[in-house]
Amino acid sequence: MSTGFILIAIIVVLVVYVINLYNRLVRHKNLVEEGWSGIETQLKRRSNLIPNLVETVKGYASHEKDTLEDVVRLRNQTVAISDVAERGAAEGQLTAALSRLFALAEAYPDLKANQNFQELQAALSETEDQIQLARRYYNGTVRDMNILIEAFPSNLVARQFAFVKAKFFEIENDDDRAVPKVAFGG
Repeated sequence: MSTGFILIAIIVVLVVYVINLYNRLVRHKNLVEEGWSGIETQLKRRSNLIPNLVETVKGYASHEKDTLEDVVRLRNQTVAISDVAERGAAEGQLTAALSRLFALAEAYPDLKANQNFQELQAALSETEDQIQLARRYYNGTVRDMNILIEAFPSNLVARQFAFVKAKFFEIENDDDRAVPKVAFGG
């Protein structure tokens, strides 16, 4: 009877352990989804600011039509993408286009001094900061989830219940990853 009791105890411990691993995987999966939701919220906020910014710039820089159209086109593309890797690449292109748009302000002092433009630029800057925070949070949850999926013995449970690794939200443009070069005069 003691051998049967020990066997039952071992089985109960294993079942409880598997349930615990499964619940950890579910928790991490939900954290990844929450993190992506945070990124999408900030990207939507940025996307909503862009048309106002473009309209403000149009009044001052009507002959910069290509830059303005590029920003609008890229904005519309990013909204339609749901794949994390593709969205990261598209958002990188949009960020580059926005940088070109802000560079226009340097050529138009009246635009640079425009109160509406300044407010939109500040709101967009704040949104970019929030996007960076959301990306860090999301990528941290992805890292934790992927470790759990790959590490033994949780990988056995993950494989059994078809948990898959999540994709990081990465910058696709190598120029955006480059460390800025600082030259000292002397």
